[in-house]
Amino acid sequence: MMNKFMSFLGLQEEEEVVERERVDAHDEQEVETSPFEARKPSSKGNNNIVSIHSQKQVRVILNEPRSYEEAQEIADHLRSRRSVVVNLQRVRSDQAVRIVDFLSGTIYALNGGISKLGPNIFLCTPDTVEIQGAITEMLTEEQEYKKMR
Repeated sequence: MMNKFMSFLGLQEEEEVVERERVDAHDEQEVETSPFEARKPSSKGNNNIVSIHSQKQVRVILNEPRSYEEAQEIADHLRSRRSVVVNLQRVRSDQAVRIVDFLSGTIYALNGGISKLGPNIFLCTPDTVEIQGAITEMLTEEQEYKKMR
């Protein structure tokens, strides 16, 4: 009941609800076995097959908005648990700031993350994606280096 309510509000996709219900029902019926035991043929003559490609395909969206109004489309991708690379080089700087502010609020609400990849290029991720490492801004470092010379 709670899952249906959350999917109605758009906080959870129906695919996840159905998958979670299947997993819960499957867990109740199955005794825990190691991966090696699962690959061995059982004494009943049935062969258990374990797929090494069990994760569903991950999609990263590339988006290059030309106005603030397109920020809603990016937020919709994030709500659908897709990572988005946002290139803000084609919008005015005041519009770019508004878009980043809007996306920051969206990401905060979804417990996601945002990272700057380069000048006016950002990676926005949902809570299912972890970002590791950092990219330093080479342009800034090069400019400071030139000033020191």
